[in-house]
Amino acid sequence: MAEMMTTDVRAIMDRTPFDVSAVADLAELLNRDPSRYRTLREAVATIKDREKKEKDGKPETQLRLGVGEVLLGRYHSGLDYLKRAGELGMACYFRGLALENLQRYEAAAGCFAQAGNLGYDARNSELKRAGALRRAGKLEEARTIVEAQHKAGATTAEYHFQQGCLLAAAGESLLASAEFEKVLAVDRDHNGALFELAYLNDLHGNDETALELYKRCTERPPVPLAAWINLGILYEDEMKFRDAEACYRHVLAHEPNHPRARLFFKDCQASKGMYYDEEAEKGYSVLKQLHEIPTTDFELSVRSRNCLRKMNIRTLGDLTRTTEAALLASKNFGETSLAEIKEMMQQKGLRLGMALEGSERGVVDHRVDPPQEVPPEMQAMLSKSIAELNFSVRARKCMSKLDIQSLGDLLKRTGDELLECKNFGVTSLNEVREKLTTLNLKLRND
Repeated sequence: MAEMMTTDVRAIMDRTPFDVSAVADLAELLNRDPSRYRTLREAVATIKDREKKEKDGKPETQLRLGVGEVLLGRYHSGLDYLKRAGELGMACYFRGLALENLQRYEAAAGCFAQAGNLGYDARNSELKRAGALRRAGKLEEARTIVEAQHKAGATTAEYHFQQGCLLAAAGESLLASAEFEKVLAVDRDHNGALFELAYLNDLHGNDETALELYKRCTERPPVPLAAWINLGILYEDEMKFRDAEACYRHVLAHEPNHPRARLFFKDCQASKGMYYDEEAEKGYSVLKQLHEIPTTDFELSVRSRNCLRKMNIRTLGDLTRTTEAALLASKNFGETSLAEIKEMMQQKGLRLGMALEGSERGVVDHRVDPPQEVPPEMQAMLSKSIAELNFSVRARKCMSKLDIQSLGDLLKRTGDELLECKNFGVTSLNEVREKLTTLNLKLRND
């Protein structure tokens, strides 16, 4: 049976003519069994060797190689071959796929339009064009195309996918999810729908579902690079740094200079090699405040002490102004450390976050500046939801963990405090600072 599978893939890549039906059969085989991508890689390599020996520059050979490279996620080389294939409908369509994955959306839209005009799967090409235009920011134009396909009776997987993407762009998450579910009912391996559904679950904190969908999305090339990035972040949240590192390696294999992947990869390696200097902890200094007991008076584990130091929590009073969620958001602070802290607090009749509830008796927070009169327009800006600032997934998840709901909450934080949140690195901090700069605002102490 395994030999038949190998023969099938090679036979399709060598089929003459190499047309729409050949590509459809190839896609079906690959979807049925992802292990056949290995055979596809071998078949493409064989055609390349044959091309070099025979000096075969025929357009059809270039087309075979271009389609194969795009299906394998090698978009740059795929584009080179497809350009040499000439103005063929299939060549234009796969050039559109390559350009879309390289985030060159307007160029991709032009290729899909050209593919449709040349008679290559006109409806699907038009829907793909809508997707490229949407990602280029031309939402109304994309919506017009998708609505026209609905009126023509098109209810394919690609139609539901594009409709779902438009709903997601409009903030209609539930309706968008329903459309993506329809896609997967027709094509359970539709990478676009798997990614978008995973992303929506990721945004809403459904980490287990998001993780499963991202994993399914990465099983069949070509894989969106964003899927590897987001899957890596979720693995980091679970402290699975080796798995996260492998995800970032996949991105760097395609885009060696990908800024986020390079930074996250370094963070991952640093997290794997973290250690704690116990001697340094013995010299831990405490800022004594009125009616507050230093946390150093208690026998805490090195990990707990190290996390408290990084969060600038020096006294029991500081802990009463800190929530469980904020502690758990700190790097390397887990349930064991939380239980240790809560037991320490209980010994003194205190609990985490009680000052935030207004139930701490007789203790004043001397770190807070006296209230000042704030103009109404500034009050309105400070009450603006963080969601309105369109931060990246990683930045938003960090803010959620730190219970930062509004712009005012964010401005109370320092850059160091944000960097202490799991998976929040320099790239995310720069993003936050850039967004605030556009509003003429800064983080505390900046």
